[in-house]
Amino acid sequence: MMPGAMTFKSRLGRGMLAALPLLALGLMLVAPLARLAWQGWSGAPEFGQTANVSLWSVWQDDYLRWRVFWSLAQAGVTCVLALVLGLPVAWVLARFEFPLRRLVLRLLMLPFVVPTLVAALGVLALWGPHGVFSGWLGVSLQNTPWLLLYGNLFFNLCLVVRAGVDALNQVSARQVAAARSLGATPWRAFWRIEWPAIAPWLASSLCLVFLYCFAGFGLALVLGGQRYATVEVEIYALVAHELKLAEASVLAVWMILLTGGVALAYAAIEKRLAAPSRVDPLARRRPQGIWQWVALAGGLGVLVFFCVAPMLAIVWRAVSAGSEAWAQVLDEETLDALWNTLRFSFMALVVATVLGVAHALVATRSVAWRAAAFLPFVVSPVTVAFGLLLLYPQWTASLPLLVAAYAVLAYPFVAKSLAAGLDSLPPHLPQAARTLGASPWRTFWRVTLPMLATALRRGMAFAAATALGEFAVTLFLSRPEWATLTTLIYQRLGRPGVANLDVAMVLSCVLMGLALLAFLVIEWPQRNAASERDATPAPRGPRVAVAAGHREKELSHA
Repeated sequence: MMPGAMTFKSRLGRGMLAALPLLALGLMLVAPLARLAWQGWSGAPEFGQTANVSLWSVWQDDYLRWRVFWSLAQAGVTCVLALVLGLPVAWVLARFEFPLRRLVLRLLMLPFVVPTLVAALGVLALWGPHGVFSGWLGVSLQNTPWLLLYGNLFFNLCLVVRAGVDALNQVSARQVAAARSLGATPWRAFWRIEWPAIAPWLASSLCLVFLYCFAGFGLALVLGGQRYATVEVEIYALVAHELKLAEASVLAVWMILLTGGVALAYAAIEKRLAAPSRVDPLARRRPQGIWQWVALAGGLGVLVFFCVAPMLAIVWRAVSAGSEAWAQVLDEETLDALWNTLRFSFMALVVATVLGVAHALVATRSVAWRAAAFLPFVVSPVTVAFGLLLLYPQWTASLPLLVAAYAVLAYPFVAKSLAAGLDSLPPHLPQAARTLGASPWRTFWRVTLPMLATALRRGMAFAAATALGEFAVTLFLSRPEWATLTTLIYQRLGRPGVANLDVAMVLSCVLMGLALLAFLVIEWPQRNAASERDATPAPRGPRVAVAAGHREKELSHA
């Protein structure tokens, strides 16, 4: 076979692979965003009425200006709190050896697979009007900004801790030992040696935290209330309740511009971190003395308070809801919602897997394609759904559009996980198969794919968890008869009475159980791992996940 012909076939095959994700991103992400931008820039009339809206009207309206300011402020405050709380926790996890340490590191992934609506109910179960902590302390955080900030920390504290542990494992032991031998105190050695090494890692994770909080929807919708809702909630209210599409478009355009700026900063930091390096990490040691044990207990206590307590509260409230609330699980409405959740998620997972595999294979030789996989992560689901609503009004509430939207938001998890697996794949094995006469397809099917099974399963698990908990897209694009568990929970929350709140807690417990199944799928291959994986820990998921070392980063919740 002629080498030129092989090159042509290879290029043709790569082009066909690239066409799938390119088409999906173009039709389901870029085109809707362009439609939103045009709508926001032109202030085009809607429904026969002239909308007197300009791109700058957001900054001329006190109410909308407050929404944007609060969205920025709650994201910024969450970043500061996550850094202040997460860095000490990361330090004790990175420097101390203690029983169940490896399990604790793996459990850091747990919040990443919990749907945002479930997390919001967990926060209400703790700090709401009838919450556990509210009852014990006699203080309710309802209608205060702290409720949303606590919810933000539930998802994002683990992200910073995970990044901090990764970063601290990159600190050179020789440099720290040299500083200490020259008389530096532990604090001075940390400030002069460790902090400069870990700062880029933490900055990278804080960029993600800011993006998640700024573009978050479910938490802000449930926990923000009238006063502390964010721009995403305002966009949804303008579209769903007031039909002010031009105003919503202007807000969406500003959201894209603001998140795009942060995303560029994140990409720049990631590029710097991608430089390969060799380090001799500091050896972990058992805590010495009462204060080190107190520090370790304090770090674990922070994780339990912010990241575990909301999930335990959901279980407690569901168990104590009584048999009448649990009987609603077998109600026809609930079974229909469960069926819709499972079938939509399954269909989306199939499409997302195909797109993710194609994207990962193309991205092996292209940095631009790798960056393109982050696009669905930096655009909020509300913005995507609203753009689809404007661009394809005739297909609104159609199953293909709904499943395609699910898939586009979920497939980057597959692409990122698989791309990281391809990076670590020994190149001589596929080359040997090709030398023995195997076709590219046969080489991929018999050699490459079996070696990437773990990475593929991990990416699919995160994608499945994302689809199971999808909320914003469902609110915009689905029919009433296509209610999923997330929308049914939201409907129950909107109905008066404690009985409806109990049913919402029970449904949240069921949805959390489904998400945790995805978590078990993620962690199962690592249970029998003989080697220590802490130095290159596993990724984060729902909302997104952070990967480790120089390898991967994944996302989760919206």
